Amino acid sequence: MSRARIDEQSVGSETYGFDAIRGTQAGREFYVAMCPLKIIPKLFIFNDYEIPPELRAQRILKESRIPAITNYILNNPDNYTFSSLTASVDGIMKFTPAASLGEEGKLGRLYINMDSRLLINDGQHRRKAIEAALKENMDLGHEMISVVFFQDDGLKRSQQMFTDLNKNAVKPTKSLNILYDHRDEFSKYIVHLVSTLEIFKDRVELEKTSISNRSTKAFTLNGIADSSLRLIGTTKSRKPTQKEKNLIKEFWEIASKNISGWQLLLSNKVSPYELRQNFVNTNTNLLNALGIAGRIIIEEFPDDWKEKLKGLKKIDWSRSTPVWEGRLIVNGQMQKQSAGIELAANIILQKCGIALSEDRQKIEDKL
Repeated sequence: MSRARIDEQSVGSETYGFDAIRGTQAGREFYVAMCPLKIIPKLFIFNDYEIPPELRAQRILKESRIPAITNYILNNPDNYTFSSLTASVDGIMKFTPAASLGEEGKLGRLYINMDSRLLINDGQHRRKAIEAALKENMDLGHEMISVVFFQDDGLKRSQQMFTDLNKNAVKPTKSLNILYDHRDEFSKYIVHLVSTLEIFKDRVELEKTSISNRSTKAFTLNGIADSSLRLIGTTKSRKPTQKEKNLIKEFWEIASKNISGWQLLLSNKVSPYELRQNFVNTNTNLLNALGIAGRIIIEEFPDDWKEKLKGLKKIDWSRSTPVWEGRLIVNGQMQKQSAGIELAANIILQKCGIALSEDRQKIEDKL
């Protein structure tokens, strides 16, 4: 009888077997195995929702997150990407190195007793989404995902693993997500726009959502993206029509010709730093206000909105101008509040000769 067969039987009469790699971390052995997607729902369990937090080893599953992850798999069957699941095994687990590698070999076969309790420490939403996707497309069952297996050393250890895996995780910035998202048509268009439109070219911070004092950039990618979405009447990224793309491009071209500070920037008469420090017109909140106001102006004056935007020349964009206090600025500091953005949009509308609607007047009255 082979060594692998002996080890498999020593784990139990019924086992899971996986091709795996053995490693050591903090003095503990762990294993990275390749698992078919079809067994993932059967392999792992969730903590009971009724168990109090102090007796759980993971957060409660947030069902609202599942559809987006599921659709991501189903809509991208040829190029989706999933990181490893991390799990603790409360039961018998045995690793058998490949015969040619000897007892210390790192490659081999991992056997887990089927009566073991397997708990996901990281990846429970991916696990649930995989289950949902398999119901829609059973062919995905033969796809593989890597799973990192640790021996379960009790509740405290599992809770600590959850904390260690999550507390230092840093989400990519919104700007970086836009820059790297080649599936999203709107993101691709905005990246193209900022690389070609004169006012934005080489002046946009592509990675961060804020700009450091020493930066030579004037705008943020997420600021331009958010305000462009507002311009076409939405706050969510979607596939823009060619008409919407043309409108976004034309709007920023016309706006740049009528905002004095931007013209100074184009002619190198003011530095991005000076513009950011002394004026509000490169700030993300102001860009959003421009998008809101632009949409209203275009809807009300579809034939001569460009003429209306000449009113932007009348606006004093200086931070010290009292008109921005309580809107974009509170006690001298820029604020990020939706109400402030709407109030700033009111100023833009009024300066462009647009009467405030009843709803917008209510916003104004609250100030």
